[in-house]
Amino acid sequence: MTDRQDLNSNPESVAAWIATLLEARGVTRVFGLQGGHIQPVWDHLAQRGIAIVDVRDEGAAVHMAHAHAELTGELGVAMATAGPGVTNCVTGVANASLARVPVLLIGGCTSRHQANMGPLQDIPHVDIMRPVTRYSRTARVAEQVIRELDEAIARAMGDMGEPGPSYIEVPTDVLRSRVGPSLVPRDWIAPKPPRRVSPAPESVTAAVAAIREAKRPLVVSGRGARGAGASVTAFLDAVDALYLDTQESRGLVAAEHPAVVGAVRAAAMAQADLVVTLGRKLDYQLGFGSPAVFPEAHFLRISDTAGELIDNRRGTEILAPVGATLDAITEALGNDAGVRDEGWLSGLRAKHRERIAKGNDTSAPQTGGDGKIHPLAIFEALREVADPDHIAIADGGDLLSFARIGLTASTYMDAGAFGCLGVGVPFAVAAALAFPDRQVISVNGDGAYGINAMEIDTAVRHGAKAVFIVSNNAAWNIERYDQEFNYGGRVVGTTLRHSDYAGMARALGAHGERVETPSELADAIRRGLANAPAVIDVVTSQDAVSSDAQKGLGFVPDYQPLTAWDDAERKRREMA
Repeated sequence: MTDRQDLNSNPESVAAWIATLLEARGVTRVFGLQGGHIQPVWDHLAQRGIAIVDVRDEGAAVHMAHAHAELTGELGVAMATAGPGVTNCVTGVANASLARVPVLLIGGCTSRHQANMGPLQDIPHVDIMRPVTRYSRTARVAEQVIRELDEAIARAMGDMGEPGPSYIEVPTDVLRSRVGPSLVPRDWIAPKPPRRVSPAPESVTAAVAAIREAKRPLVVSGRGARGAGASVTAFLDAVDALYLDTQESRGLVAAEHPAVVGAVRAAAMAQADLVVTLGRKLDYQLGFGSPAVFPEAHFLRISDTAGELIDNRRGTEILAPVGATLDAITEALGNDAGVRDEGWLSGLRAKHRERIAKGNDTSAPQTGGDGKIHPLAIFEALREVADPDHIAIADGGDLLSFARIGLTASTYMDAGAFGCLGVGVPFAVAAALAFPDRQVISVNGDGAYGINAMEIDTAVRHGAKAVFIVSNNAAWNIERYDQEFNYGGRVVGTTLRHSDYAGMARALGAHGERVETPSELADAIRRGLANAPAVIDVVTSQDAVSSDAQKGLGFVPDYQPLTAWDDAERKRREMA
């Protein structure tokens, strides 16, 4: 064995201790792209049998770690080498930050001896990552690396506030340094129990009073409600409220539950007199909580992190886990939840059912004005073919609007509050690896799909048996529509080609089919599921305009994300 081999195999090197800690924390899979700066850790992970999913672009590795964390509840771990390896991860890290998902990115950096001398791939990664992470540091002292890694993980898991990504890098010479066991206390390595805090009794009392006073209560769930589906459902039953999920919590409550009114979202928000937010920020998707969007509402806000209580609109606030808090409120309410406006409840529920039935109607348009397939036909085919327990992922701009109407799934992910296109393929790869016994179906706009299409190669090499459906309308269609109708018809830089994505998939070793008529869709998806990983390339219509495009999401109004809300905001400001 050479001196270098002996050095790299040292079971007491810092790299070995990093692998030991990750193994102790239950990490079984790491996503990354290899490089010399991180090779010492990469090698020790492999020696321990921790699976390494090597990707084609580092950004995809972070997206995969994000999906793994969100779907499993575990820490998601990614690795990237120095320089462009780390900087390629910035968008994925920013997306995980806004989604408040616990991701650990281990980056490479130059040796201490070469620092600030112009070494290979040297750039201030820590400074670049700091604005979009909960923790960003270089660990330069060998015997302190594991302590710092422990803190990075704790910060990622939300032990000092919101969960979210952490970034840590270790100089390569430090990774090779030996640290004796006496300098690495076991409490740095041992798994940590989750933090649990019960709601204060006076907070529960205040919440009960607000609920009993309300006539038109609306419940809106978000990230903080994940894992509390049973508690949310019991609360909805006890309170007799209406319910809206969001991108962060779709599938938490069964779509058939009588409280669900997602098809009349705007009316429910405008008419509610009490809005109960469950681990949900009041961001652009909820009109920033503005009185222009919620003109009659008082807010009851429940979350385990303060950031989901104090943004934009204040109210009665409870800082505690959502599930435990709802259980306490439900128990305290007993059989007395107050008197409701039954006309409001029944009216919006009926309108919701009517719109859902219309959206599921097989007589709905199957093609657009140009004769190509309507995007909603994809979701109709999925309702026929997909298992009820399938994991659904949607990626795109215009496509998300159609997915909100047509896609039904108990487990769902999409581009999120960051609007981060390109997640559909890597999210699905991670989902398929984490849940090999469940169907994983990713529906992508063609523009979004192209951002990480090469990760089909990753799916093939690692046996990630997902089906990737491409809505191939040859356009960034929400922006194309905006140009056509709001900029004098000057369509510039928003059209693509009906490229052969099925052919590309076959070239990468996956099953690939192109579909050009609606009647072929269901059987093509069935064959894809039977031969996954598979790409189903669906030639769709540019003429099928989404509701988001019609409501002005691409236009970017001044005060609010949608033109109707923006008009209401302007009117409110004029009155003020």
